[in-house]
Amino acid sequence: MKAITIHTDGACLGNPGPGGWAALLRFGRHERLIAGAEPDTTNNRMELMAAISALEALSQPCQVALYTDSEYVRRGITEWLPNWRARNWRTASGGAVKNRELWQRLEQAACAHRVHWHWVKAHAGDPDNERVDAAARARARSLGRAAADERIDEER
Repeated sequence: MKAITIHTDGACLGNPGPGGWAALLRFGRHERLIAGAEPDTTNNRMELMAAISALEALSQPCQVALYTDSEYVRRGITEWLPNWRARNWRTASGGAVKNRELWQRLEQAACAHRVHWHWVKAHAGDPDNERVDAAARARARSLGRAAADERIDEER
């Protein structure tokens, strides 16, 4: 089973607002940076999409060390998800779990692999975390500029 290291991050301009996500996948000396964006989203959704997209990009079962600066993602998948499922996707206080479809997609993507979830402090000098942060922010900014350009065109 291949050993893969993944670093993920999500970003959002406003919350909600234009958002971006990025993931760096590394196998030995090979690496691949993937990224995406959504026009009207939240930071939590982008954090989830980074992890989902990275795991879905793997073509075979792998041993994965996944690093995220999102406690929402790490704790959600390792601690909260089994309880949500047991309570029919309700939180401990009885409310509906936010981003349920993404949590289900993440669970499905992760089940094909042996994933070890790690938290890394954001903006603390970890080069891979800084790299995915910059890529996610760039994606969010590009959508933000496109939306601003679209508003200007509508005003003319």
